[in-house]
Amino acid sequence: MVVISGGNAGIGLAFARGVARAGGDVVLWGRRADRNAGAVKELAGLGGRVLAQEVDVGDEGRVVRAMAEAVEEMGRVDGVIANAGIIRNERSFLDMTTEAWHGLLAVNQHGAYLTAREGARHMKRRYDAGDPGGSLLFCASLSALTGSPGMQHYNAAKGAVVAMSRGIAVEAGRYGVRSNVVCPGHTVSETVQIPQDSPLFDRVRRYNPSGRMGVPDDFEGIGVYFMSDWSRFHTGDVVVIDGGWMANAGKSDVSELPSWP
Repeated sequence: MVVISGGNAGIGLAFARGVARAGGDVVLWGRRADRNAGAVKELAGLGGRVLAQEVDVGDEGRVVRAMAEAVEEMGRVDGVIANAGIIRNERSFLDMTTEAWHGLLAVNQHGAYLTAREGARHMKRRYDAGDPGGSLLFCASLSALTGSPGMQHYNAAKGAVVAMSRGIAVEAGRYGVRSNVVCPGHTVSETVQIPQDSPLFDRVRRYNPSGRMGVPDDFEGIGVYFMSDWSRFHTGDVVVIDGGWMANAGKSDVSELPSWP
């Protein structure tokens, strides 16, 4: 069974779809009851069990209770995907308020920490009972690796998640628990809209070798991989899924490249 924070929409829901299609049970954490219900309805026909819980990952008490409730209801937790996050762009670093800084980190960094910690605690208890193993996956961003004007709080949170995951991987390996990070590139979904006439959309179309934005479905497979035994020897890693954006590094307008003969 896999717990997915922010699992009721966007990339989080895509992770859940992938796991469900592969025959796994999923627990979705989200703050909005209506989105939770819609996600459960979508996933219910894919074969596995689905449970949705209203959870604000910035609330430590609620995270602790929700993980315990998920274990009681579903029997065990094999994987946790810390995906919940918010995106807020301030005008500039100099205009960024302390409230904006801490408000974003409370969800994107501290929420990821709480989610993974509670999942890891359950996995350690299973290990002590003779049932080792488990997988933690953090959903970060290219912003963990690159700079973003007006989003230094977002950069900081996603970069911290990468460092935290590696630290967890070093400690957790002896218990059969692995920890990894996925860094999505520019991705549009029902929760992240980028107008097609925007400069960013045009830049991605021109400078991403794939020639397009990412969509949530692009992340189903990597979620299944990290939540399954196929990744049993894969830990402490950061996997970038961006259609080639980082490989090109904004250097070549792909529409002007020569065609292959």
